[in-house]
Amino acid sequence: MHKLLGYLTSTAAGLAMLAGSAFAGPYDEYEGTTLVVNFPAHPHFNAVMKILPEFTKETGIEVEVDQLPYLKMRERQTLELAQDEGDYDLIAYVVFSKADYVYADQLENLAKYFMNPKLADPSYDAGDLIDGYVYNIGFAGGEKGYLQGKTGSLFGIPYGSETSILGYRKDIFEKHGLNVPETYEELLETACKIPELEPGMGGLSSRAASGHHASHAFLLHLAPLGGRVFDDQWNPIVNNEAGVEAANALKKIVECGPEGAASFGFGEALGSFLNGDTAMFLDTTVVAGQIDDPKKSKVVGKVGWALHPEGTRRGSQTGGFGIGIPANAEHKEAAFLLMQWLTSKQGDKLVAMAGGNPSRFSTHQDEDVNEKFPHMATFGEALKHADPDWRPIIPVWGKINADLGTTLSKVLTEDLDVQEALDGVAERTRTVMDEAGYYTWQ
Repeated sequence: MHKLLGYLTSTAAGLAMLAGSAFAGPYDEYEGTTLVVNFPAHPHFNAVMKILPEFTKETGIEVEVDQLPYLKMRERQTLELAQDEGDYDLIAYVVFSKADYVYADQLENLAKYFMNPKLADPSYDAGDLIDGYVYNIGFAGGEKGYLQGKTGSLFGIPYGSETSILGYRKDIFEKHGLNVPETYEELLETACKIPELEPGMGGLSSRAASGHHASHAFLLHLAPLGGRVFDDQWNPIVNNEAGVEAANALKKIVECGPEGAASFGFGEALGSFLNGDTAMFLDTTVVAGQIDDPKKSKVVGKVGWALHPEGTRRGSQTGGFGIGIPANAEHKEAAFLLMQWLTSKQGDKLVAMAGGNPSRFSTHQDEDVNEKFPHMATFGEALKHADPDWRPIIPVWGKINADLGTTLSKVLTEDLDVQEALDGVAERTRTVMDEAGYYTWQ
């Protein structure tokens, strides 16, 4: 009798264990784990901070955030990722950091996590992620070494996707019967018509300051006008017809812009639009929150949104951040679960409702999101045209970018001939590329 009771007791315990394991949740094994993540001080990640408690509530996984200004974040990551054991389990990064980290073997290839049935959520729906951003921020080893392709691998997931969008003053356009520009010809014509119709008001607010800002503004026009910095053999073509057209477009925008436009960085360009000194703004979608904030903006309720105007093709910018798992992280599987949760349909909607920049097509079409943020559907349409290769993601780009931006500033402020200026950039770029080994196989 005692043996029978013992057998039944042990069998019941065994069945209970089997039943428990059969119905174990994906987070059970990691409950009580504390993840340390590194995020930038940025509007999107300020929104992320609001939703992290929900992740802990659902999973039992605690999250500590080291949130730093971008440049300090990059410096800290450079130190941490080079250690045998790092402090961070998950990091946010911009696209140029992707190139550096992957090349140094400091980011986890995500294939093994998405292959693991205990970790990978079958309802994740990766196809819903915005294509251009997955390729731009997440892939390496494919086309040109830094994009998607048959030899490419996934090292991160977009989180906080930004693209270029045209903001315009609805009241000014209605007052003068102006149509919202759909092409570059219309954009430039309208930009120079505004100062005539509204004395003292600039047409289009743009970056133009020497260095990165002038280069950024030029590249913003180069892609939709059909240009590239390099051809497929790494030959500089920034000085071809499309390059000249993009530089002349920037020159006209500055000439028809507000006072001091040639020295504007991003902050000054945005500030001019927020202050009501310009009728249009063409830059990142991340500004929507500030434009709608009465504490920062004098144009609340007066701004409409439209797609980046079309040149020879659609081609808006890819900006924003991705998130990845450091190769030296302590809690890689739990970090993947956090990454997956944040970028899931649920997480993407939560961060959008908190004021962040969603990275899924479905979030941009969501009724609740659009009821709270009516511009979101337009932003989602713009993201369909985001160009993952609007600027080259190569180690020597910093040097080339600085030269391009400095030279373009001279075009804007010293009336340097556009063709001559770009010919000089192309020549110096070829020297940089040659020294870096890009022509070894030619």
